[in-house]
Amino acid sequence: METLFIIAFIAYMLVMIAIGWLVSRKQKSGDDFLLAGRNVPLLLSLGTTVATMVGTGSSMGAVGFAYHNGWAGALYGLGGAVGILLLAWLFVPVRKLNFTTMSEELAYYVGNNIYVRNIIAFIIYAASIGWLGAHIIGGGMYLSWLTGLDLSSAKLLIALSFAIYVVIGGYTAVVWTDSIQALILFVGFILMAYFSVDYVGGWQAMLDNQPTENTSWFALDKMGALPALSLALAVLVGVLATPSFRQRIYSGKNVSTIRKSFIYSGVLYLAFSIIPALIGMSAYAMTADLENAAYAFPHIALNVMPVALGVLIIIAGISATLSSASSDAIAGVSVLLTDIYQAIFSRKPAADRMMLFSRLGLVITISIALMFAMLSNNIITYITQMIAVLMSGMCVCGLLGRLWPKYNWQGAIATLIAGMSSAILVSTNESWNSFFGNSVLPALVCATLAGVTVTLLTYKRTPVNNTVTAAEIEQSG
Repeated sequence: METLFIIAFIAYMLVMIAIGWLVSRKQKSGDDFLLAGRNVPLLLSLGTTVATMVGTGSSMGAVGFAYHNGWAGALYGLGGAVGILLLAWLFVPVRKLNFTTMSEELAYYVGNNIYVRNIIAFIIYAASIGWLGAHIIGGGMYLSWLTGLDLSSAKLLIALSFAIYVVIGGYTAVVWTDSIQALILFVGFILMAYFSVDYVGGWQAMLDNQPTENTSWFALDKMGALPALSLALAVLVGVLATPSFRQRIYSGKNVSTIRKSFIYSGVLYLAFSIIPALIGMSAYAMTADLENAAYAFPHIALNVMPVALGVLIIIAGISATLSSASSDAIAGVSVLLTDIYQAIFSRKPAADRMMLFSRLGLVITISIALMFAMLSNNIITYITQMIAVLMSGMCVCGLLGRLWPKYNWQGAIATLIAGMSSAILVSTNESWNSFFGNSVLPALVCATLAGVTVTLLTYKRTPVNNTVTAAEIEQSG
C-alpha cells in the first residue's frame, strides 16, 4: 500500500506539472504570470476559490479537530462561508480599480500612504509564508503517515511538489490546477464521509460513540461559546485578510464574474462544512486512541476505503494542501515584487525581467516557509496563532478603510500595531488564551478601538480627501 501511495502521488504531480506547463505557454508579462492577465472566467474563478477554501486547515485540520470536538469541526465551514460572502459584498467592487496587491488596496483607502503600504506589505509577506508553512506541515504529516517517510522528508517533498508547477506556470497554472483539484476534493471528501459513517454502523451509531458534549450544537457544551466563536472568527478573519483571496478579486474578468464565484463558493463551502466533522467523528467511533488527531484523515483512507477509492482520497487530501499552498505562494511573491522590492530599491522591477524575478521570488518564498514548517507539527495551533498575530489588524484595517471615509493613515498604523501586540499578549498568557480559545477576538477588538480612536484624534489635522467609499466604488466605471 505504501508503494501504491507513492506511485499515485508521483503520477498526480506529473499530471499537475504537465497541466501547468500547457496552460501557461503564452505568458509574456508579469501580469500574465502573477494575475493570469486579469481575465480569469467564472468557472475557473469558482474552481480556484473553492479549492483554496478547502485547504489544509478546513479539511485535514478540521477532521482532526472534529475527532476530539465533534460537531465543532463544522465551525470552519461556518466562519469561512461568512468570510467569503462578506468579501463578495464588500470588496469585490474594488476589481474596477485594478489593484495588484492587498497592500496597495489597503493603502489606497488612507490616501495612498507609503508607510501604511510598506508596513502592510511586510505583514502580508510574512502571512503568506505563514500560510505556506501551514500547508507544508499538514501535507507533510499526511504524506509521512501514509508512506512511512520521515516527517522532514515528507515536508520537503510536499514543498517541492507544488513549487515545481507554480514556478513553471505561475497564476494561470494555479487556477487551472486548482479547478481540477476542487473536483477531486469534493468527490473524495464526500465519498470518504459516506464510507466512514457506513463503516461504523450508520449515523446513529456514529453519534452513540461520541462523548455526549461533542454531539451538542457545534459542540458548545464541550468548547464553550466564546472559544467556539473565536474559532469561527479566526477562519472568517483568515478569509477576509488572506492575500490569496484578494488575488482572486484582482485577477477576475470583471466584478460580476468574481461576485458570482464568491457567492457560489460560500454556499458550497457551507454545505461542505459538515463533511470534515462527519469524517472526524467517524474516526473517533472507530478508535478513540489515535496518537495524533491530525492522522484521523489518513487513518480512514487506509482502514475503511476500498483500495481504489483510498487512493482517490489520498489525492484529495494532497489536493487540499497543494491548491491552497500554490495560491498563497503566488500572493506572497506578488507583494514581494510589487511592494517590497519597490520599498527597498525605490523602483519597480524591469518589465522584461518580471517573470524571471517572479520565479526566483517563488523559490525564495517557498524555501523560507519550508524552514519555518520544519519547526512545528501542530496545524491548528499554527494557523490560529498566525492569523491572530499577523492578520487581525489587516482585517480591521480593510473593513474600516472600506466602510469609514474618515479613516486615515495614523488610524491604520494604530490598528496594525494594536492588533499584533494584543494578539501576542493574549497568546502568551495561558489563562487568557484558554478563556478566549485563541487571541483573534481580543485582537480584533483592540485593533478596532485603536484605529477609531487615533483616527478621531488626528482626522481634523490631516483629513483624507481621496478615500473611496463603498458606494463610490460601486458607481465608478
